[in-house]
Amino acid sequence: MTIGRIMTHNPITVKPDTPVTDAQALMRREKIHRMPVLDRSNKLAGMVSEKDLLYASPSPATTLNVYEMSSLLAKLKIEKVMTKKVITAQEDTLVEDAARTMVDNNIGGLPVMRGETLIGIVTESDIFKLFIELFGVRKKGIRASLLVPEKRGELAGMTSAIAARGGNIISVGTFPGDDATHGILLIKVEDLSKDGFMDAVKPFVKNVLDIREV
Repeated sequence: MTIGRIMTHNPITVKPDTPVTDAQALMRREKIHRMPVLDRSNKLAGMVSEKDLLYASPSPATTLNVYEMSSLLAKLKIEKVMTKKVITAQEDTLVEDAARTMVDNNIGGLPVMRGETLIGIVTESDIFKLFIELFGVRKKGIRASLLVPEKRGELAGMTSAIAARGGNIISVGTFPGDDATHGILLIKVEDLSKDGFMDAVKPFVKNVLDIREV
């Protein structure tokens, strides 16, 4: 799946000369944590986050009174606090590549481009929502973490055994084990009891790490 499928289209933006106070109010009103900054030609000029605006605010230990602080922030423009070297992604970037980019660069969102035109933004919240859907969190069933041998055809045999007993697989994911001979399989199944599920998977599993009805 590409980020074009999960991104927020037509994100809220600000201009470089937007006062910091206006940007803060906009973020609070729209309940967002970051905004792309567009120049007069509507080209991406930067990115500003809630944290950037917080750091721009005077320290609580300041001797300025509330009126002086408001006046100071009203004069401070976004271009002075925004990140100018922005990491972006194209709309056909794979979701996992976008997630890796955010983790590796310790950032919470990426402007999404079509060529040089901003068309959206993808954030860690969008990734979390996709994570929920991929693992079928909103559906009830048997969820199990299984230690399985790294053998060709094991997964196919297990899923066939589940289907033969009337089970329907909601989600499945694989993760590296502690060594190269075994992996961890996370699977969620509906329309089977816990005993029925265990009967189906027992021939293919070395160890059940966790199993529960959720």
